[in-house]
This record gives sequence, C-alpha cells and structure tokens, in this order.
Amino acid sequence: MTLTRRHVTGALAAGLATGLALGRSGPARAGRTVKFSYQRSSTLLTVLKARGTLEERLGRQGFGVSWHLFTKVLEPMNTGAVDLHADVADAVPVFTQSAGAALTFYAMEGASPRAEAIIVPDESPIRTLADLKGRTVGVSKGSGCHFILAGALRREGLRFADIRPAYLEAPDGLAAFERGGIEAWAIWDPFLAIVQAKRPVRVLADATGLSSYNRYYTVNDSFAAEQPEVVATVFAALAEAGQWVKANPSAAVSLLAPIWGDLPPEVVAKVNERRSYAVRAVDRAALSEQQAIADTFLEAGLIPRRLDATAVRLWQPPAGRG
Repeated sequence: MTLTRRHVTGALAAGLATGLALGRSGPARAGRTVKFSYQRSSTLLTVLKARGTLEERLGRQGFGVSWHLFTKVLEPMNTGAVDLHADVADAVPVFTQSAGAALTFYAMEGASPRAEAIIVPDESPIRTLADLKGRTVGVSKGSGCHFILAGALRREGLRFADIRPAYLEAPDGLAAFERGGIEAWAIWDPFLAIVQAKRPVRVLADATGLSSYNRYYTVNDSFAAEQPEVVATVFAALAEAGQWVKANPSAAVSLLAPIWGDLPPEVVAKVNERRSYAVRAVDRAALSEQQAIADTFLEAGLIPRRLDATAVRLWQPPAGRG
C-alpha cells in the first residue's frame, strides 16, 4: 500500500481521537477503581484494554478499571495522577527520577534496539555516521533517540556540537523529513516504520550496541505498597499479552491497526516484529544502561544533577510469576 502524507497525518489524528474515546472509564464496580495511563506506543496495555482482560481479572478482585490516554507522560508520572503508568522508553525514567517522582518499577520489556534508528533518505549523499558532521539532524530532545544519536556520534569520534540538531517532536520530525527540512532523523517506532513504508530510506545505525531500548512499567509507591496483589495481576497479564502478540502476529495486527488510526497492516506488523514484548521483572543490574543515559543527559544540561540511575524502587513478582 502506498502511504501519502495525508493518510499518515489522518491516521495519527484518528488514532489520537480513538484513544481519547477508548480512554473513558468503564462501568463502575464495587471497591476501588484502579487508574491506568497509556500512550500511543503502549502496545501491551492497549491489547489488555481492547480485550477487557484487566476489567475481568481485577473485577474478580473487587476493583474497577479506568483508562487515561496521555500524549505526554511525564506529568502524570511526576504527580501520581494515576495508579499504574504507561510503559515508557529508557530515557523517560531519568527525568522522573530527577524530578523525585514516587515511582516503583514493576516490569520491563526486554531489548528492542531495532525499534529506533538514525535514517537518511535513500538518495542522500550521507553514507555513514561520520558524514553527519555539519548536517541538520532531527531528534526529540531528551528522548532515547537523543541518547543513541549522541552515542553514535561519539563512536565516530564526533561531538554533539559537530552536528546541527533540530529539536522536533516525532510528528514534526516526520513532516520535516518528508519535505527535506532535515538531512537525517533519529526516530523510533511507529514513526520509523511509517516513514520506511512511505519512501526508501537508508539506516545509518539502529540502537544496537548503543542502547537496548528497554521499556519500563511503573506504579505509584503508595499503590505498590497497599495493593501488591493488583500489581501482580497486571504483571502477569502484561507477560501473557506480550506472548500473545508474538504468537499471533496477524491477530495482533488486526486488533491494533484500527486503534492506531487505521495504519496499514504492514506498518503495524513491522512495529510488532521489532519490539520484543518480553515482559519480565526489573533486574537492578540491568539499569546500568540507564546510568549511561543519565550521564549523557547531565552532560547535555538536560538534568540538573548527577543521578544514581540504579537507585530506584523495584517491585518483585511472587515466586513463579517473574
């Protein structure tokens, strides 16, 4: 299928509108309502929501469920506006930790380094990362792609100051890349898959060797302490959803494509193929990569002080569920 700019822009807008509609609270049930946030990239939470899994399982425990869509996740994470938060890519927890957010990490998705990349148009004279010197490169400031771009340049003996960064949020970056307003773009899925479906592009580097592109799931400290059985139920459901997406790729595409604004099936399939969706408990040793991100962002002036990125609260699943 040939993608036009109008199609993609419309799909993104429709996906947001659909998400807002789906974000309304479900029927009230006896007991407390558990509030979940999610975002466009929250594949596994979207699967659970669409299938009513948590409403059914938590309902048996006497809890209702409400869903809240956010395009910017830092505010609800920092303020505790919901109980369990949208999964976020590796860079986001650096900012929540810097802000002193009262968050416990209860799950993570395993490595998906091919889900973010530095790309140029296929016809570009830029052939290598070294060729980015002096070029205009689009990137979302403070994102995981900001980190991999800095790391990729460092690997080539370049500094971030050797390029001309254009700080653009993903939808604006897509438009700029299409019209030639930027010469290269550091971007993640689904935008990476969208642009690859629209035109030939060359991948200068993905995150392999630079970042694992783990995703983290967090819950408010107080909720984790008061309702560990709810956290355990959600953890198990996420792990099952990840296994289902990988075992049933066609069914997953059919479920997700309409929710994501009727994106072409091949785009959704590519996103799902590149993500691991392997949910497991958070191992503190695995957070060493978070330290590298925090140090890079401190050097860039994006956070005010040095962090020990491994010094976060971790929830561990009951024996046999991790």
